[in-house]
Amino acid sequence: MRNYLLKLLFSLFTMAAFSQAGHIMQGVGAVNMSMGGAATGQPVDISGALHWNPASISSFDENLARFDIGLFFSSPELSSTVPEFDSMGMPTGNFFSGITKDDRGISPLPNLAFVWANPDSRHSFGASAFGISGFGVTFPESMTNPINFPQSMGGFGRVESSYSLLQTSFTYAYALSDKFSVGLQPNFDFATLELLPNPTANPSPTAGYPSTDKSTAFGFGGQIGLFFDSGSGFKAGASYKTTQSFGDFELDNTYLDNSTGTNKLALDYPAILSAGVGYSKGVVDVALDYRWVNYENTDGFSTTGWTPTFSVAGFGWQDISIISAGIQYKGIDRLPLRLGYTYSSNPISSETAFFNIPATAIIKNAFQIGLGYDINDRWGIDGVFHYGTSGDATSGPLYNPQFIGSFPPYGAIPGSEVSYDMTTSMIMVGVSYKLKAPSAN
Repeated sequence: MRNYLLKLLFSLFTMAAFSQAGHIMQGVGAVNMSMGGAATGQPVDISGALHWNPASISSFDENLARFDIGLFFSSPELSSTVPEFDSMGMPTGNFFSGITKDDRGISPLPNLAFVWANPDSRHSFGASAFGISGFGVTFPESMTNPINFPQSMGGFGRVESSYSLLQTSFTYAYALSDKFSVGLQPNFDFATLELLPNPTANPSPTAGYPSTDKSTAFGFGGQIGLFFDSGSGFKAGASYKTTQSFGDFELDNTYLDNSTGTNKLALDYPAILSAGVGYSKGVVDVALDYRWVNYENTDGFSTTGWTPTFSVAGFGWQDISIISAGIQYKGIDRLPLRLGYTYSSNPISSETAFFNIPATAIIKNAFQIGLGYDINDRWGIDGVFHYGTSGDATSGPLYNPQFIGSFPPYGAIPGSEVSYDMTTSMIMVGVSYKLKAPSAN
């Protein structure tokens, strides 16, 4: 029974983590999400502090625990246009277009965090388990949208993907003085991946691209941070999360004719540089973060296009910038109110849109509103509502490797287009607990 419960908990943490900025969650937990993910220079809660700047946990002087659970819903739409050809293979001048809507439904998103701190000690410790990354779509096979035509008719058929990354971390922070702190954090990662079809495998001349069973991979990396608190309201912080290096996903493939095969896929998590400032005055806390995400030097994202065997070499993502901003108002007794906004540039160019159909969940603008309630000196609850939109649709031509000679480098089909955009929404609630009551002054 104990092993079953452990497996159930582990499955819960890895079954859903959906992209907000690139394939990176913009925040962790109800409080950090409601602040737009900003926490590098303004640690409003322990989840945001542990995730974005390990040094900032030195700002807490109690033993604290948090658990958050969210219900996440996304609504991607995939559209495509292709030219029509006559029986002689010549274009007629007409075009065929269609749209497919995602039917994945609602998914859970949990987070768990602990901080152990003592006001009389310079040392602080933390532990966390966060779903920090993922993508997933389910576009049914369609006879009205060319990209989802059956593979026997030149389409991809049903397109389904599921990727999630659970990161467990152990954090140590040391207060160099009353104003400066440093932090270190080793990270241990577990990821799952499933693709239908699997474009990273060699296609069969008669059975197209295969589907995969769910594959897993383990990774590791680290994070360092600096935190400054002036003591007069102004705060600042910076952190660097290294590339999370994973072993290869070993994908077991099944083709439409029931033949089988295997291939390996390297898919790491990118390095992230974060810098943030904060200001606290009276009943108001303000936070602003900037992040740079280095996709262009990350295995699985740095390359793109066709291999010599017509499998897809990688996603081909560009580096992105993320801006997170949040404000908290504490003027109502026991009822803090929060607003947050997150902006992300798009890592997918029009040239690589076709290769990213399984990972279409890109959010440009995200808006959050949240509130908390302090039940007593130990217990508190928080909630947030999130809404995100991809802004302009990501679009580009469809490719066929047989056209490379006439339309290099990827073989664009003249007059074709694939396009996708989406919205996301989420409700998340969290519970916080102080393991010991605060000391009386």
